[in-house]
Amino acid sequence: MKFMVNKFSQWAQELVDQLTGAELPILYGDPQGEVRQKLDALAQLQQKYRPTPWLANTHIHLLYFDLIKKKNIQLHYDAIEQLQMPDGGVTAIAWYGLHLPADTPTIVLMHTLTGTPESMAELVGDLHRYTGWRIALCLRRGHANLPMPVPKISMFGSTDDLREQIQYIQTRFPQSALYAVGSSAGTGLLVRYLGEEGENTPFKAAFALCPGYDTELGFKNVHPFYSRLMTKKLVDAFIHPYSEAWQQIPSLPKVLAAKDLLEFQYHYFELAGYSSFEDYNLATNPIHVFENVKIPLMILNAEDDPVCHIRNLEPYKEAIQKMPNIVVVTTKKGSHCIFYEGIKQTESWSTRLIANYLRVYQ
Repeated sequence: MKFMVNKFSQWAQELVDQLTGAELPILYGDPQGEVRQKLDALAQLQQKYRPTPWLANTHIHLLYFDLIKKKNIQLHYDAIEQLQMPDGGVTAIAWYGLHLPADTPTIVLMHTLTGTPESMAELVGDLHRYTGWRIALCLRRGHANLPMPVPKISMFGSTDDLREQIQYIQTRFPQSALYAVGSSAGTGLLVRYLGEEGENTPFKAAFALCPGYDTELGFKNVHPFYSRLMTKKLVDAFIHPYSEAWQQIPSLPKVLAAKDLLEFQYHYFELAGYSSFEDYNLATNPIHVFENVKIPLMILNAEDDPVCHIRNLEPYKEAIQKMPNIVVVTTKKGSHCIFYEGIKQTESWSTRLIANYLRVYQ
């Protein structure tokens, strides 16, 4: 009887896996590389990622987070400190875990395209819960209603601003080992910074959650619905609230008329402080410095991601196979930066992977 019950349970699980797209993660990277060698310690990658069955559809998965789950996360940050940049601009750091011992590791987190402390709360809280570490969420200019005394914003942030934020974190916690995580658009800032710094970064390891790789071309593959929706969010968050700051920008009418992310990006370069899109792209696109990343970096993409499409990875698979410090993990399901698992209580499989991976380098 027990054998029959176990057999039925196995059959039922296989049926659910087939219906929901549960499969083993696929790994890309140098088989003899440092990161691949350490992955034997990650049992999570030897098991299937099983998405929450009723969230197996990529759009339901994403919209559930955006419209329901995100609004029910209650997280109280310890402090949100505003920092003045050398040019007078304002960024900030949202802290979680300030009470921890001075030598507790710190995760420096780079947020999404329109990220705020509220929208990043689940990731912040879960990273802290899984690791027990301090979290420093680095807020870019214009995010979370920060004042904008200097008219300058960037969709993917500024590595100069990030360096100032990192230096401030190191000053506050000089005994703390630093780790880095970028989510969605935050991966562009993370990888650009890592590529510019090479071996000089203070980070021991880094994780990029759902990157688009080439930021010039990646927006071409965004699902039209999300491209239009996020363009509207960009205008509502960074253009209208700071309208007086942009009055002297000649390209502002074209920015306001943009209907999708690709069009917005091609026109907003003056708002980022550049005289042409070519200059902007050369200075911010992470793909130009990708091969100069020297620290351990794990990248995660879902094959059903409607925002950072999996085809963005294709041109770089060959190069990644030769980079000993980088590994890319792909899953069949997961949507964009969500990767929920469980049935009654949904938890993020990807956040658990981030925590498990970073702890390998503790």
